[in-house]
Order: sequence, then structure tokens, then C-alpha cells
Amino acid sequence: MFSGTFTAIVTPFKDGLVDVDALKKLIRFGIDGGVTGFIPCGTTGESPTLTHEEHNRVVEITVKEVAGRVKVIAGTGSNSTSEAVSLTRHAKLVGADAALMVSPYYNKPTQEGLYQHFKTVAEAVDIPIVLYNIQGRTSVNIDNHTVQRLSRVPNIVAVKEASGSILQMSEVIRLCGRDFDVLSGDDQMTFPLMALGGKGVISVVSNIVPDRMSAMVRDMLAGETEKARTAHFDLFELCQAMFVETNPIPVKAALGLMGKIVPEYRLPLCPPSEANLEKLKTVLEKYDLI
Repeated sequence: MFSGTFTAIVTPFKDGLVDVDALKKLIRFGIDGGVTGFIPCGTTGESPTLTHEEHNRVVEITVKEVAGRVKVIAGTGSNSTSEAVSLTRHAKLVGADAALMVSPYYNKPTQEGLYQHFKTVAEAVDIPIVLYNIQGRTSVNIDNHTVQRLSRVPNIVAVKEASGSILQMSEVIRLCGRDFDVLSGDDQMTFPLMALGGKGVISVVSNIVPDRMSAMVRDMLAGETEKARTAHFDLFELCQAMFVETNPIPVKAALGLMGKIVPEYRLPLCPPSEANLEKLKTVLEKYDLI
């Protein structure tokens, strides 16, 4: 159901408020660059510091600006199941194509708790759901057999795999079969995951180079493996630079240097150190982005 390059889009701020004009321009930039879709209000969109009103507004703005040209997979995860249901209902109401649901964070549910959480949301809202597995952010890994169980729930259709383990990704693909889409949650893991049968990426770097990341993924989907391998290594340093500090600090700084947004953050996130900002500038200059 979902294959290609999906941009985990940043939420631009200006003077403490969501910068709607900048958000719309970023969406148009991504569409012109060939992305398959957008994920508003994910980790890269600083969802933990958005109010519920802002969260819903960003999703609605994204859906309206996209206007059916590409897919919108709204971030609707929470560590509260009832809150996740509410956010997911709103995403469906405003016309999102799917919901991206991070595993509950902080409360450290068991595997059965994870299963019941995702299943409850899926049964409450008739919308395709993409699981999001990122133990580094949530402290709990969604085990492969739990993903396999969840893949049997009719509207749970995919997983964003950010475990960092190629063995886990390989096992998920083996267990869940071809009809269940596995998307990379790490830009630099996209090529190896797709070589195993993954369908694409939910990408940070496509905020700044939507054309280059989209081209690599399209080449992999078309079986142009050597061409995609070259692109993978060409993009590798840029992908690494997006994580010199906690995401989305570097990508927002990069977009600021490119003149696309005001590089404003909400605490507890803050601007990068001067040393890391200089590293970013060097890499962006190397890629002719500034």
C-alpha cells in the first residue's frame, strides 16, 4: 500500500507560533522534488511540544496543501491509547490517507500491552495504520512476533522500522510477507533495507534534498540497484550530518541555512552548538545546498 519516499516534515515556527506559510512552501518543495508523501506531526515535526490544537491544525494544513497530489500519513501516536484514538479520528476526519503510530513511550508496556494498544486504535478508526518502532525514543522495542500479530489486523498495513538492526528488519519482512510494507526509519538504512524487500523510507533528509532521496528510492523500486547504490553512498555523509545532534535540530538548522525556514525550536530542543553548526555548513556547501 505504501512505497516510496515519505518526508517526515519539520514543523516551522516563527515567534513561537506555527509558521503556516513556511510549512506550505516546504510541502510544495517536496512535491516538486518527487516525494511520495508527507508525515506531519512525527518526531521530526516536534510533535511532543505541539498542543493538540496545533497538532490537528498542522495535519489539516498539510492535507489541504497536498490536495491529493501525494499521500499524507499523519503522526497520531501517543503513550495514551485514548489520546491516540482521538488524534487518529481527527486525521481521518480531515482526509489523511493513513496514520503513523509510534509505540507508547515512557510507560514501557509489555508486548501484550503494545499489541492491545495498536489493535484498539485500529479497531476504533477505519484508516490504514503504519506502526513506528523506535526503541531509542520510546525505550520499548516492538518484537517481530508482535508486529506479525499486528499485521493480521486488517488496517495495520506497514511498519516504520527504526530499530537500527538489519537483522530485525529482515525478520519482520520474512514473518509478515510481501503484503505488509516495511519502510526504513533511518535514511542511511534505506538502501540495505530495500535490498531485503523494504518498500521505501520515512525520511528526514528529504526535507532538504527531496529530489535526490526520491530518485534513489525510485531506482531501487525499479530494480536499478547499482544506480541506487551509487546514490546511497553519495548521500551518506549528508544523511549522517542530519544526526550530529538530536533530530530535528540539524535538519531545521540546515533548512534555516538554506533560507527555507526560520530555524526556531521549542524547548527542550534548542539550536545546535557552534561546532556542529559549522560541521553542517561544511557538509551543505559540499552538496551545493548553500
